[in-house]
Amino acid sequence: MLSFPPRREERLGPLPPLVLLLLVAGYAVSASESSDYSETEVLPESFPSAPAEPLPEFQLEPEDAFIVKNRPVQMRCRAAPATQIYFKCNGEWVNQNDHVTRESLDQATGLVVREVDISVSRTQVEELFGLEDYWCQCVAWSSAGTTKSSRAYVRIAYLRKNFEQEPLGREVRLDQEVLLQCRPPEGMPPPEVDWLKNEDVIETSQDSNFLMTIDHDLIIKQPRLSDTANYTCVARNVVAKRRSSTATLIVYVSGGWSSWTEWSECNARCGRGWQRRTRSCTNPAPLNGGKFCEGPPFQRVTCTTLCPVDGGWTEWAKWSACGTECTHWRSRECQAPPPRNGGKHCSGSMMESKNCTEGLCTRNKKISIEQASHPLAPGMGVAVYAGLVGALLLCVILVLCVGVLAYRHRCRHLHGDITDSSSALTAAFHPGNYKPPRQDNPHLLHPSAPPDLTASAGTFRGPLFSMQQATNDSPHKIPMTMSPLLDPLPNLKIKVYNSSTLSSLELPGDGRSLTDGEILSLKSMGTVSRERDGHGCHTLSREPGLSTSATLGHLGGRLTIPNTGVSLLVPPGTIPQGKFYEMYLIINKWEKTTLPSEGSQTVLTPVVSCGPTGMLLNRPVVLTLPHCAQLDTPTPDWTLTLKTQTHQGAWEEVLTVGEETLSSPCYLQLEEESCHVLMEQLGTYGLVGQSCPPQPACKRLQLALFAPRAPCLSLDYSLRIYCIHDTAHALKEVMDLERSLGGVLLEEPKPLLFKDSYHNLRLSVHDIPHTHWRSKLLAKYQEIPFYHIWSGSQRPLHCAFSLERGSLAVSQLTCKICVRQVEGEGQIFQLHTDIQETLPPHSPIPSGGSCLPSSQVGPYAFRLPASIRQKICASLDAPSARGCDWRLLAHSLGFDRYLNYFATKPSPTGVLLDLWEACHQGDADLVSLASALEEMGKSEVLVVMTTEVDC
Repeated sequence: MLSFPPRREERLGPLPPLVLLLLVAGYAVSASESSDYSETEVLPESFPSAPAEPLPEFQLEPEDAFIVKNRPVQMRCRAAPATQIYFKCNGEWVNQNDHVTRESLDQATGLVVREVDISVSRTQVEELFGLEDYWCQCVAWSSAGTTKSSRAYVRIAYLRKNFEQEPLGREVRLDQEVLLQCRPPEGMPPPEVDWLKNEDVIETSQDSNFLMTIDHDLIIKQPRLSDTANYTCVARNVVAKRRSSTATLIVYVSGGWSSWTEWSECNARCGRGWQRRTRSCTNPAPLNGGKFCEGPPFQRVTCTTLCPVDGGWTEWAKWSACGTECTHWRSRECQAPPPRNGGKHCSGSMMESKNCTEGLCTRNKKISIEQASHPLAPGMGVAVYAGLVGALLLCVILVLCVGVLAYRHRCRHLHGDITDSSSALTAAFHPGNYKPPRQDNPHLLHPSAPPDLTASAGTFRGPLFSMQQATNDSPHKIPMTMSPLLDPLPNLKIKVYNSSTLSSLELPGDGRSLTDGEILSLKSMGTVSRERDGHGCHTLSREPGLSTSATLGHLGGRLTIPNTGVSLLVPPGTIPQGKFYEMYLIINKWEKTTLPSEGSQTVLTPVVSCGPTGMLLNRPVVLTLPHCAQLDTPTPDWTLTLKTQTHQGAWEEVLTVGEETLSSPCYLQLEEESCHVLMEQLGTYGLVGQSCPPQPACKRLQLALFAPRAPCLSLDYSLRIYCIHDTAHALKEVMDLERSLGGVLLEEPKPLLFKDSYHNLRLSVHDIPHTHWRSKLLAKYQEIPFYHIWSGSQRPLHCAFSLERGSLAVSQLTCKICVRQVEGEGQIFQLHTDIQETLPPHSPIPSGGSCLPSSQVGPYAFRLPASIRQKICASLDAPSARGCDWRLLAHSLGFDRYLNYFATKPSPTGVLLDLWEACHQGDADLVSLASALEEMGKSEVLVVMTTEVDC
């Protein structure tokens, strides 16, 4: 009969087929052998045999496991020695094909080590009906018998969504113990619980003031002011992580009275009044909504002050006897009443004297001496006053005469020195031909100062003298001649207006142009449009901080609108010799102009007007504009187009970057935050962009947060967030607007990349302390439509969040403001402010701002001296067979995107240097130019450049 050694007195279930076969075969063999022995001979008492094999011993037993979602779990066991290992799950053998068996030999013992794996799926566990858990165990066989492992349970892991109990917000007194309860959702395995304080995990081992109970409740033993925070209960297991609702704990401090002050002085200077003393609710001051002190903050009692009595004179005493001096005396006293309690003393003299002989005194000499000692005697006083008046009139006449003589002498002196650098006519001459100013004339400009045509000047009359170049003198010396420069010009006027109007020179007469050797012709400034197309003078719409103007001539100059990044470079030689123009530069306000965008295009720069329009330019000028396009991507995302506005107000395309042809009238050089436009026609310009498929383009925006200037005296409080272009001009415009509304910038503006994705900009406010504040908005968030931001036609765009505080005693506001593009980037403002604390006006320096003056005239506007420019142009303008000419310079400076534009100019090198001047107006760095020339091998130019710059 077949039998197996039992283990742990448990009945084995059905055996696997392979094991059954082996056992049956062994039984048959032993039975036949037994029959043979019984028939032939008697069995011996004992047989020699191999040592008995021990029972299997488990080196690894299966462990409890959890099925997460639909991922199966692996059960593993390992035993030695073992001829077979099988899993039994829920009392049934697992199919032999589901086992993965590995066999090895233990080198130390020589026993066979067998390891088996099975996989248990979610379906197998769910098929079990009833209340029993799904379990598995291993059964290992050896020749000595079988061994069973311990049971391992397999359960389906889960975690419910809803907490059985969530923590509730509370307001507690300082040092009053508080309990925050939390019952996590049901789950398998049971979830672990953590507490968060303002999103930071509370470590009870590091802060002994916190204690977590076995039921997951949080106890704060002695709440501190710093424990005022948002607390969240977090439950997690292998399946998921759940967060409870946030409970706000406010630790408040009730106010306490300070000590009484000393009694004040009686408020009545005379009679009955009041005295008062005060105390303040500052010991401690109420915090976080704590109760204010009960009782009056002051006390008042009555007081009585003695009234001051002013003194009064008594009656005059009788006259004394007539003395030897022919006078007698009488006196009085300040005793009716005497002054008391701080009263005023009597005013006047206590004694009085007069002549007692009525002029009949015999001592005439003495009388005459006494009369002379009184300066206010009637006869003597009139004579003295008459003498003083006469002397004063004489002094005034002498001063006037001296002034007239000095004025005439100065006028003659000015006519003699009219060729100095302070004269208004010197603007048309080369700076190398300036006459050094005389040291004894304080009205001449310092030789290092640039000539300023807008400086104050009077009306000059009489002949003007020219500076003739002596043929035998050095080129830097200018001899004086007596030949008339303009003969005659009786109506020559130099008009100078203040900075808010245009300055101009008027020259009635024939106005014919003469050569440089004969005459300097001053054309009427500001009337170019009248000369060109008959439209009349251009009228400037001046806005503070948004425009500038200057009178420029042949030497050129630079117009700059400070703190906006907008400038206009007029190179030397742009304006014809002998002509002067009143040039202007204006940033058009967005509400007063039509923008050049169409369809999906977006405006990237401010719209700028420069003029006067229609003026004749001998070479291109450079207009610099800040832009907000994000250009640092490896692939081109933008199609950029420069547009200009016609006289009828319509917008026309000037050029598209990358699509220039020989007929393109402009050249556009792009940098990371600005662009430079070389052009020969002044007017109104703006840069627009459009996404270049398939990659969406991004605009650089700025987010600026403003609030009312403290202290706030109302229960309502409003926060305004502006979404503007990331340019200095846009931020300056918003700062000026908020300054007029009484707003103050709370934080530095934050950058935001806004993608061309048709998604709106969403703004929301979070974590408002609802015990003291409430939001007056009905929706959870606000949105600015995508097109309003992308088109750039409705700026400055902003959203306002209206809040209301519970009482006037609430002064602290803490919240988060989230600004993000839907499915895009975003920013968070962490706001913590005291609305009663007066903050200074926040005036950040714009990144694109400029510290240059608004206008620079003549050679002082350029970093590169004229002599060095001429040598560089002479060296590089001519084409070189080796290519070491202006084309290599353009490549070295990064200006080689479209070389045909420069090739059409009389001096390509000069235009490249003009563009270099515009790109380096802020740093004025000659290193980049010197490095480019050094790479080209132009050592002779570098020597001249180093020598002249050092000088």
